[in-house]
Amino acid sequence: MIELAFSESEIEARRDHIVEFIRDTVAAAGTEQAVLGLSGGIDSTLTANLAVEALGEDNLHGLVMPGEVSRDDNMSDAEWVAQDLGIEYDVLEINPIVDELLDAYPEAEGDQIAVGNARARTRAVLNYLVANHEGAVVLGTGNRSEAAVGYFTKYGDGAVDCHPIGNLYKRQVRQLAAHVGVPDELVEKQPTAGLWAGQTDEEELGLGYDLLDAVLALHVDGPLSVAATARAVDGVSESDVERVREMYDRSEHKRHAPPSPEPLD
Repeated sequence: MIELAFSESEIEARRDHIVEFIRDTVAAAGTEQAVLGLSGGIDSTLTANLAVEALGEDNLHGLVMPGEVSRDDNMSDAEWVAQDLGIEYDVLEINPIVDELLDAYPEAEGDQIAVGNARARTRAVLNYLVANHEGAVVLGTGNRSEAAVGYFTKYGDGAVDCHPIGNLYKRQVRQLAAHVGVPDELVEKQPTAGLWAGQTDEEELGLGYDLLDAVLALHVDGPLSVAATARAVDGVSESDVERVREMYDRSEHKRHAPPSPEPLD
């Protein structure tokens, strides 16, 4: 397995770098306030911890946004994180809003992906409703692994002002979370986007995060060929590497602003 873990000096430097990034990004927007959606997962938990370090507990507003398919333990974990950090938070139910969308366009009822993405986009709308009202910046929770394979909803969880942990692979997210004192039960918790009942990230991706990270580091971000990557990573086949590369290529549009025609000469 490729080694993606930080050394002790590297992890403290990365922590300081992200804290400074949050502080500078919020200040550049002319405010001291930030809004963050809390899911009870490791990404939002780590981001919340670093944001409090950067801004102070009085300047971070957490939003817990349960929906019909949200797991109760995730929502209670999200509230636990907010209470543990001492930040203000609100619980905003998304079901009535999503139901209104489906009433307006009932043809989408039963379309798992369309409705799941509508849930994510509803959360984004609420993030910005609160942020605009408070003159705050919306902090995202996306990481490098999920961004690379497009594992996020365009204009949903990808609709934010910045991604403080966006340059960390998932394994590094876990390591930094443990380093800043996030409880083990949250560090090792099974990730889920909460878009439909029973959904888990790794099942949907078809590969565990440690293996995905290794493929990304060696092949997509690194120099190795498909065959060489499969040889270097135990438990990964050439078809796995090709599938990850396909996800990366297919999701390129998610990582850029919507295109416009080139200007005419």
